[in-house]
Amino acid sequence: MAAIPYSSLPLQFLFFLLLSGSFLQTRTLSTDQTVKTFIFRIDSQSKPSIFPTHYHWYSSEFASPVQILHTYDTVFHGFSATLSPDQAASLSRHPSVLAVIEDQRRQLHTTRSPQFLGLRNQQGLWSESDYGSDVIIGVFDTGIWPERRSFSDLNIGSIPSKWKGVCQVGVKFTAKNCNKKIIGARFFSKGHEAAGGSAGPIGGGINETVEFMSPRDADGHGTHTASTAAGRHAFRASMEGYAAGVAKGVAPKARLAVYKVCWKNAGCFDSDILAAFDAAVNDGVDVISISIGGGDGISSPYYLDPIAIGSYGAASRGVFVSSSAGNDGPNGMSVTNLAPWIVTVGAGTIDRNFPAEVRLGDGRRLSGVSLYAGAPLSEKMYPLIYPGKSGVLSASLCMENSLDPNLVRGKIVICDRGSSPRVAKGLVVKKAGGVGMILANGISNGEGLVGDAHLLPACALGSDEGDAVKAYISSTANPTATIDFKGTILGIKPAPVVASFSARGPNGLNPEILKPDLIAPGVNILAAWTEAVGPTGLDSDLRKTEFNILSGTSMACPHVSGAAALLKSAHPDWSPAAIRSAMMTTASIVDNSNQPMTDEATGNASTPYDFGAGHVNLDRAMDPGLVYDITNDDYVNFLCANGYGPKLIQVITRIPARCPAKRPRPENLNYPSIAALFSTQSRGVSSKSFIRTVTNVGQPNAVYTVKVVSPEKGVTVTVKPSRLVFTEGVKKSSFVVTVTADSKNLVLNDSGAAFGSISWSDGKHEVRSPLVVTQLDPL
Repeated sequence: MAAIPYSSLPLQFLFFLLLSGSFLQTRTLSTDQTVKTFIFRIDSQSKPSIFPTHYHWYSSEFASPVQILHTYDTVFHGFSATLSPDQAASLSRHPSVLAVIEDQRRQLHTTRSPQFLGLRNQQGLWSESDYGSDVIIGVFDTGIWPERRSFSDLNIGSIPSKWKGVCQVGVKFTAKNCNKKIIGARFFSKGHEAAGGSAGPIGGGINETVEFMSPRDADGHGTHTASTAAGRHAFRASMEGYAAGVAKGVAPKARLAVYKVCWKNAGCFDSDILAAFDAAVNDGVDVISISIGGGDGISSPYYLDPIAIGSYGAASRGVFVSSSAGNDGPNGMSVTNLAPWIVTVGAGTIDRNFPAEVRLGDGRRLSGVSLYAGAPLSEKMYPLIYPGKSGVLSASLCMENSLDPNLVRGKIVICDRGSSPRVAKGLVVKKAGGVGMILANGISNGEGLVGDAHLLPACALGSDEGDAVKAYISSTANPTATIDFKGTILGIKPAPVVASFSARGPNGLNPEILKPDLIAPGVNILAAWTEAVGPTGLDSDLRKTEFNILSGTSMACPHVSGAAALLKSAHPDWSPAAIRSAMMTTASIVDNSNQPMTDEATGNASTPYDFGAGHVNLDRAMDPGLVYDITNDDYVNFLCANGYGPKLIQVITRIPARCPAKRPRPENLNYPSIAALFSTQSRGVSSKSFIRTVTNVGQPNAVYTVKVVSPEKGVTVTVKPSRLVFTEGVKKSSFVVTVTADSKNLVLNDSGAAFGSISWSDGKHEVRSPLVVTQLDPL
């Protein structure tokens, strides 16, 4: 077998080889010696006593010839710096260096929803938590537009005494932009700046003609997520008339700490994100909301993932971390942010929609959605054209400069979804003289629809309806159509439905841990918006709007962040794992018509690979009865179970670890879900057992009885004991779940899994955990 040249290997893998001692130190790491940014994990315990701080040590020991960008000393010990790969390789041999991680760019995972979560004024969790008044939510995003009504501090109490953060001033952002609502704001740009310029290999850089070198939001995404999590009540809110009513976040009185780590048109860099984690935990936040992640469905090992590392540092200090699952659904194994100490949130619909209708010349009416708010089309029918009939892909996608004005002028144009922003396609049509656009889903998007504030009359259609329009064009010599816009409709059924774009399981790193954990509202969410750009975000969109309607797991994540703030306020002694457990074990798996939740992409019943434990139901999460708690030691054992050695574990946990003599099993992490993995090579009957421990947070004296829903065929599930008895002195109880699979009779679905559940009930509470049974090829 031919040897693989080292220069062709990924840098992260090469550094891992260096640290494991299996790489020749005289070997050149890479032929590419372009200066890059690297994150260095340092063993802080080896700092010589002559240096007063770690920064002094790093500057003296490592600074020549590197340029230090950030130093980390709270969730992570080390620094980030710009240098060549050879220089990084040389520094990696230093005995105090535990790991070297190449800086990577991440992506943003881009009202009525509080009511849809079960929140009601003056009762339930809002009342019990005083709307989250003393809880601090740190939002890692694109900054904030502080003047919006959603961020008023009217009638909010004094800033919590534990707060140690700052209000960092900058371009068009002064200390007065912080208040008792926005209690802190910072921005992190050094990683971006190091990646920019002619030498920057990653293509970062910050365009200061469209950006603010400050916490002020030039993009809108950060303002939207912050107000979704914790926006104040704002009356007469709407997006150009759509979704009119009272806008409010999930935790309206919670405090906001803003950490701008993402920049307009430039993404978010790991080195800056890690610096934000370091600052936020040191500042005193209770919750971190991070709608950021990879965009390719591929996740790095935990010790090479700065979001996982920073989140562990936060969770280990009692900070709840909520993250978006990603928008690469409905593809399987597309979920990101997989670490078990992170709560990973997918997206569902709510019971509000913005319908539009395409009327064809043959009398058919096809249902779609739109947020177009300009002058409507006249009652007449317009010629209809599909540029994709030519066979030119760029024309079918309505890419820039792909449409012939002579063919498009005065017509409604069908554009296929994909490859460019949906609203940008409409702008291409408009520039070419088209009067309207029909945006057609492909097979991969199925019937999943999201509303957009188009710049011309436009309507999005699902895959089936899009095919129907194209077939109509092919069947008639003079196809015509028009578009009618129906405004805002409430009480839509069924809802929630799993959004077609919401990333899906199974977990690509640890299939023993079900991801996503749950879903929350993420489709057509109304929230505050920046003044810097119009609702489409396009440079040519000169409209200004106080609120905007967006869709994405980015919108779902802050719903759970706000929910965590409410639960933290109502139960200050609960750990992040207990808060997650409360939300997962009380989540709903049925829609508002009391039928099993469906998948928007297919119309079929959805599964735990789509929604995790279910859709957040905060009316029940306030009083879950039992919780599955997890300690830092449990997480260390989980890392040991993954085969990580002491040094790699220390990269994540900051503390040297000692793994048990007998290697633990990752599936025994005390998670509120169970995934039983069997080998595809197994023949006959196989069994796996799982240990779980629950803590009673309800009435002191309670007896819980188990209820098992087994997958239909080929699986038997037993639980021992079948009753759990709690008293004043007995607050914890353990049980064993045994899953037995008969390979001859095992029936799996298209995703290669079968699903069931385990529930504990005392007559008042139902504590439900999803159960997944699957077969995997052995490594």
